[in-house]
Amino acid sequence: MEMKKVAIKSLFFILGLIIIALGITLTIKADLGAGAWDAMNVGLTESVGLTVGNWVMIVGAVLIVTNAWIAKEKPDLLAVVTILVLGQVIDFWMLRVFDTFAVDAFLSQLMTLLSGIIIIAFGVSLYLQPKFSLNPVDGFMVALQKRFGLNLQIAKTLTEAFALVIAFFLGGPIGLGTVIILVAIGPAIQFFDPKAKHVMDKMIS
Repeated sequence: MEMKKVAIKSLFFILGLIIIALGITLTIKADLGAGAWDAMNVGLTESVGLTVGNWVMIVGAVLIVTNAWIAKEKPDLLAVVTILVLGQVIDFWMLRVFDTFAVDAFLSQLMTLLSGIIIIAFGVSLYLQPKFSLNPVDGFMVALQKRFGLNLQIAKTLTEAFALVIAFFLGGPIGLGTVIILVAIGPAIQFFDPKAKHVMDKMIS
């Protein structure tokens, strides 16, 4: 029974990360402006080289160390799994599946963006259920909250602003889509989260 629980939780965790990577790819490909961290990674790719997935892994590795230092805790080594899966799968979606994918009409771009947001939210709701480990970007928010006694909303705003400033200076894709993602992603995760919890609990019991 214990093995079944671990297997189901692992499935939710990995499947969630794969789905998140698909959603991120769609928000980037919509070309209306990506989320702050994704815009930063695209900016790094265009300015320095390497792939978006490579930068997800590099930035994630830096954040794992930074988060441990801020929170005065040991590094969350399981978070390495999240950045390896996300980085590799984002590159798979970006470079293999959606390499030639492009949308020009505004309505098509908007639909692609909104689809990406919904997919990211669904993926996040799956990967959070097992409570294994946080993506280092989320870990950054929690580390700030722990160290400085901030509420999560303020900590989240600070981490997003940090990435947004870097993305701006790197010429990353910031635009209307960035604002829509910022406003819509929270409520979308909130919508899927209890449903994902219900499904996982039912599968485990």
